[in-house]
Amino acid sequence: VKKENFDIILLDLIMPGIKGIDAMVEIKKISPRTKVIMITAFATIDSAVQAIQKGASEYISKPFKINELLTVVNRVTEEIKFADNIKHVDLDFALSSFSNSIRRDILSMLYEKTKMRFMEIVKQLEIEDSRKVVFHLKILKEANYITQDSDKLYFLTSVGEVAYNSLKIFKDYLVSSKKK
Repeated sequence: VKKENFDIILLDLIMPGIKGIDAMVEIKKISPRTKVIMITAFATIDSAVQAIQKGASEYISKPFKINELLTVVNRVTEEIKFADNIKHVDLDFALSSFSNSIRRDILSMLYEKTKMRFMEIVKQLEIEDSRKVVFHLKILKEANYITQDSDKLYFLTSVGEVAYNSLKIFKDYLVSSKKK
């Protein structure tokens, strides 16, 4: 950990020479952004609470199924991605921009199709009054989420891609949280 950065570390609660929780505390001092998944065959509510309070991202009891471990690792990986993406986004501005379903739909369409003409966007949104679409495109342009090329095709900027990915990760996280 002193020589190399790790996104995720799996630690056993009981290890020879050092307790897993003590090792995790030392790891967190050196590398606070590293996520730790604590694993143990001796799971108690107290040990789980203590591990989470001291900084573990997740806690898994042995024996576990490989799918369970992969699900936990994937969930922690999504948390890391979300944290990395959210650093680059003005959260209040992003949330206000995303509060409207038309703007979310426009971002999604441009993410999927890469570039689109104005009338394609209007048609796909199925909005009769194209002035509404102009309004929402203007907001997204002012947010630097979209721009136009010399052919007047709309596309996501790099900021727009980060914002869209953050929104997608947040949405996926909410969906996975509801399944718990």
